[in-house]
Amino acid sequence: MPVFTRFSRPPQPGTPGAEAETERDAREEPEPVPAEADAPAPRSRLARLRTWRTRHARAARALRLTTTALAAVLVLGALLLPNTLPAVEPDRFARIPAEAVIGAVVMLVLPRRPRLVAAVLYGLGLTALTTVNLLDMGFNEYLGRGFNAALDWDLLPDAQAYVEDTLGGGVATAAAVGAVVLVLLVAAVMVAATIRLADVLSRHRVRATKGALLAGTVWVTCAALGLTLFGGPIASERGAGALRVHAQRTVQSLRDEAAFAREAKADTFGNTPPGQLLPDLRGKDVIFTFIESYGRSAIEDPIMAPGVGRTLDTSTEALAKAGFHARSGWLTSATFGGSSWLGHSTTMSGLWIDNQRRYRTVTAGDHLTLTKAFQKTGAWDTVGVMPGVQKGWPEEQWYGLDKLYDAFDLGYRGPKFSWSTMPDQYALEAFQRQVHGKKRDKPLMSFVILTSSHQPWAPLPKMVGWDEVGDGSVFDAVQKAGKKASDVITDTTKSRQEYGKSIQYSITSLTQWLERYGTDDTVLVFLGDHQPMARVSGNRASRDVPVSIVAKDAKVLDKVADWNWTEGLKPESDAPVWKMSAFRDRFLKAYGSTPHASGR
Repeated sequence: MPVFTRFSRPPQPGTPGAEAETERDAREEPEPVPAEADAPAPRSRLARLRTWRTRHARAARALRLTTTALAAVLVLGALLLPNTLPAVEPDRFARIPAEAVIGAVVMLVLPRRPRLVAAVLYGLGLTALTTVNLLDMGFNEYLGRGFNAALDWDLLPDAQAYVEDTLGGGVATAAAVGAVVLVLLVAAVMVAATIRLADVLSRHRVRATKGALLAGTVWVTCAALGLTLFGGPIASERGAGALRVHAQRTVQSLRDEAAFAREAKADTFGNTPPGQLLPDLRGKDVIFTFIESYGRSAIEDPIMAPGVGRTLDTSTEALAKAGFHARSGWLTSATFGGSSWLGHSTTMSGLWIDNQRRYRTVTAGDHLTLTKAFQKTGAWDTVGVMPGVQKGWPEEQWYGLDKLYDAFDLGYRGPKFSWSTMPDQYALEAFQRQVHGKKRDKPLMSFVILTSSHQPWAPLPKMVGWDEVGDGSVFDAVQKAGKKASDVITDTTKSRQEYGKSIQYSITSLTQWLERYGTDDTVLVFLGDHQPMARVSGNRASRDVPVSIVAKDAKVLDKVADWNWTEGLKPESDAPVWKMSAFRDRFLKAYGSTPHASGR
């Protein structure tokens, strides 16, 4: 076709000058170009990718092999991933997972569309498996147990609130968003990996079939002979087993909820007349105090024990000089590492409350708590001192408290110490000023929860002169000079050291308060709510916590002489160990209460 250089109509044949114009056009005709230069450039990504593969065949092949290998590593890693951090070792991945062999066989026999659907579902299954394994790691690290899908979703908001109180709102928000993004990212990667492997299997069907048959034969042989490698079975069904355990745990929890509801209605002392409750403590000011995370490890662990032991011995001697004596033993807590309210409610109700569903069930009913037994008699005023409560707390009615003093009722004007709203020394001084030290017509039953030994154990408060406590502003300098929570919580050794110091501080605060303000009629019962998290107490630590009864009146301790508890504030290692849920009935019986059952 001629190329026109003017915006005029070309001359028509037979007109003057047409031949000359034609000759000039012929001379100006451009050289022909190759056909491939005339072809339009690839427009779609797929077309550009195909072009790149053609031009860079070696690089494309290396990329395909790398992608396939990475997909296989991701799938095998998800199937073999343990559910505890200490178990994440390279040898745990030297296994043949049955789920991989079965998945390969399914992909080989399915046509294209069903195979794609199966690959997506398989990837989502791996996402669920990875998620529950990561949750198990977190729960085992902090609470000493695995994640329960039927019960533990309610704890996630509490976990976020803890991070916010400890490390700030920005960190808490970032952690929550990061967790969601992580799950979505895992889902995308796992689905992409399974689709990739399914495609590779379909394109190499003959070799893949032989490989699947060989892998299946090896798996069956290893399983039949019980062959092991690095201390574990070569033939693995870790993925299916983990999901099966979680499913069984969920079903069992749902069944347990119904059984517990029936159990909570039955009460050995439910129909006991007020006059037959606690007659041997009439006229006494009784104080039940929980020390946060005060567990057996504080007394027996080689890092924490020396300091805590000295504090207990010194406090025992100081109390003896003030006329007080003590007996101590062990209780096995219903919780571990956290969820302190489960330990509180178990001790006071006489029921084993080891999860949030049980807690909600029992607190919604009228099962008699030990604190409510005092209220029921009409012989005591009952109060609660809860410096850790910062919102509405309807459980005060279930506990039988006439008055509750929460974080906002104690007049504190000092700084927070990480999660703890105020130092224990201040909380106890405020308790004395606002409650215990006031004249009243009846003796007092107090339910006190101390918080300074709550993780992350930084910054920690220090003792000041009792006359200097004031409104708490004296603790500003102490708080500013303390360690940062972020520096302690990420270091196991520092966490253990600072945890031990926090227990020393809480015990010192409580026993000095008793020396200073206790009377001939004061009876103090104090104990831990649970062990500290597994990273501090140890992965195989018991759930035991110390418990002590302190009084000046020898008759009070004589009532529990047959308990065979250790003299002083430090229980011997072989002192009696009871379940925490046994304490209520033993205490009621020891101090003269008569059982009259209800709900049977």
